[in-house]
Amino acid sequence: MTDGLVIDAEGLDRLSCSARAGPGAGKKTLKAKTVCEAGFRNLTYVRNLSPVLVGEPPALLGDDSAPNPSETALAALGSCISVGMLANATHHGVTLTKIEVEMEGDIDISAVWGVGDTPDDKIPGFTEVRCKVTLAGDTDEKTLQQIHDNAITWSPVVNTFRRPAIVESTLVAS
Repeated sequence: MTDGLVIDAEGLDRLSCSARAGPGAGKKTLKAKTVCEAGFRNLTYVRNLSPVLVGEPPALLGDDSAPNPSETALAALGSCISVGMLANATHHGVTLTKIEVEMEGDIDISAVWGVGDTPDDKIPGFTEVRCKVTLAGDTDEKTLQQIHDNAITWSPVVNTFRRPAIVESTLVAS
């Protein structure tokens, strides 16, 4: 038994090798399906896992039963950063004993989903996100900084925030 946060180092090595196997080897398509349960309560289904509840707080006409979509985006950001920290630490032979990622984001919600303040120059969504990462482990601060920097540089979710993906939507009327 270890006194730290661990993942399978050999499995990580196999995963990193397979991702370098050739052009497109690391590219995957992820899928999720969101179904409105009632009001602003939504259930999102991923793989064969239990659904994730996403809602809104009372100030945004919800029942306060779950994080809202923007809070869920911050949760995805923090989780991706945490995964990257642990993977990088494992790769460098470092045992981390603490990973905490605190996020806060400034967001403009005045467009109210397209029924509020909607001038042509309005850009809804996060304008700035700040993360504070706390790491502890069996190494020095310089190595912790390298682990941090590498995880931030290569985080898929950090990069989605920095360089948003093209989003296409097709209506299927039923």
